[in-house]
Amino acid sequence: MQLRTTSLTEDEIHRLLGNSRRIEALRQLGESGGTTSLRELSERLAVQESGESPPPTRLRESVYNSLHQTHLPRLEEVGVVEYDREQRLVRLCKHAREVDLYMEVLTCVGLTWSEIYRGLGVGSLVVVLGSLLEAPGIAAVDALLWTSLALGLFAALSGYQLWTNRTLLWRGLRDR
Repeated sequence: MQLRTTSLTEDEIHRLLGNSRRIEALRQLGESGGTTSLRELSERLAVQESGESPPPTRLRESVYNSLHQTHLPRLEEVGVVEYDREQRLVRLCKHAREVDLYMEVLTCVGLTWSEIYRGLGVGSLVVVLGSLLEAPGIAAVDALLWTSLALGLFAALSGYQLWTNRTLLWRGLRDR
């Protein structure tokens, strides 16, 4: 098997993410630590699609066959997964990170979590530096207090993000 070494184009990524089953397969692979069996992956997707545990046999078989025949070979072709057809094992590869960036969830304010954290980090740095360099208005508050406020805000946002994603986190912990 030859792994692709160049980056994926936006068009390739959008074509890959144009199928909800592929999107969910990538999500489930990420939650399982990056490696899982085809059987386990198809079972998890069938549970997700049906909302039943255990899922209906026909749906599980349909998911299994579509992953084996279509979706995993397509993802392997572009270097997002490595699929061992003999052992029926699936593993995320280097290009999975490129695709993952396009799968990031928007918050209720229309920004991704990484954009929010990046903005908070840059803003906090500017304010703390302003305090240390005695910028008017900002220097009235000690740099240690600004730093504490920024860290508190990071902690509060992280807690909120964990709370909003609690069902995914709980499912990931429960399934391990």
